[in-house]
Parts: sequence; C-alpha cells; structure tokens
Amino acid sequence: MQTSRGFQAGLQNLYASVRIRSAPLHTLFMRLDHIREVVRILRREILQWPVPAIGHYVETPFTVLISCILSLRTQDKTTNAASEKLFAIATTPEKMLATPVGIIERVIYPVSFYRVKARTIHAISEQLLTRYKGQVPSRMEDLLGLPGVGRKTANIVITLGFRKAGIAVDTHVHRISNRLGYVRTKTPEDTEMALRRKLPRRYWITFNDLLVTYGQNLCKPISPLCSRCKIARYCRRVGVTISR
Repeated sequence: MQTSRGFQAGLQNLYASVRIRSAPLHTLFMRLDHIREVVRILRREILQWPVPAIGHYVETPFTVLISCILSLRTQDKTTNAASEKLFAIATTPEKMLATPVGIIERVIYPVSFYRVKARTIHAISEQLLTRYKGQVPSRMEDLLGLPGVGRKTANIVITLGFRKAGIAVDTHVHRISNRLGYVRTKTPEDTEMALRRKLPRRYWITFNDLLVTYGQNLCKPISPLCSRCKIARYCRRVGVTISR
C-alpha cells in the first residue's frame, strides 16, 4: 500500500514537473506565427492616432536626422513645432551651419536640452560638410560617428531617410516587444539584436512606427489599456501587474 502511494506521489510530481517546464513556452513567449497578425492589426489600429513626430519630416535624410535629434526626450507636439520653425530657416547642412547657434536655440525652444541640441545640430552639419560633402551617410558605422547619434537615431535615418532595412528601438519598441513575449531582453540594444534575428525582414522598417504609436496611445508603460487592445489575444502581458 505504501509503495503504491509512493508511486502515485512520484507520478504526480513528474506530471507537475513537466507542466512547470512547459508552461513558460505557452505563457511567457508569443508564438512566432502570431507576429504577422499583430502587425496586420496594428497597421489598422494606428490610423486613429497622429503620426509620430519624426514621421512628418522625411523629405530628406537630413531632415529625418535633425528632427530625430530634436525629438530626444521631447514630446511630439513640442518636436513638431520646433521642427517646423527650424526647417523654415534651414533644410540643408550648408544653411544650418550658416545659422548662428543662438538663433537655432531660440527657434527650437522649448525642446529639452535645447542649447545642447543647437550645438549638436551645428556640429553635425559641420561634419557632414567636411567629411561627407554635405550628404548624410547611409551606413550605420558612419552615422554613429556623428555627434549625438546613437543606434536608435541611426536606424531611423536608415529606415525613413533611405528606406533601407533597419530596426529602430526606443523605449516603446523595447517595452512592447517584451510585453508581448516576442523577445526577452534587458536593454533597447539587446532588443534590436533580438528583433534582427527573429522579426521577418519585411516588417523591419515599419515596426518602430507601429509600436511607438501604439505605446504612446494605448499600450502605456503603466496601467496599459488592455481592455481596449485588439492584439490582447496574442499578448503574454509580461510584466503587467495593473491594467485598465
């Protein structure tokens, strides 16, 4: 009798162990084939909201680059207003460098760190003229050599300015990719590398716009609006403790 009970207990423990080991595959990670549906739904859903600020200024790689510099740690409404006023004065490295830093400061105020950004815009314009004959380079390595340009900005220039494959990862892309359970990463750069390995290449250019718009309006950092989310069925809600 004791042996029978021991056998049954052991069998129950084995089943529990199997369930525990297999559970994360279902609960923490999004199925690979679901990303197609997620992208399809998001393309439709974001039409109800304004286009992110950077998406307004894609006339040239230079306007993409400068608007991206202005947008760092700045709300879209402020970025749009500053970009409009600045590009009314200068839309090329030559004209931008000819504009005194003090004027650029006054034009782009109140973007965050407006004095630093004005100097950065001048320094970028100067380097483009001296090193690249006034043209914005399209290679990641060259873009990262420009003042104030990190991987997110470089990827945005590559995707929006040159329509080449790249994955721009900001706080929204990093957060939502992990929340969905599509990746499991600690930093935006780790997320970019994981997405490069996993995300179908046809979605690379649009992925940033989709997740930034969704993150700004519905899939918020704290208390996301899960009850209104059209991709909730595919989301693992990793890290979500409170939602609406």
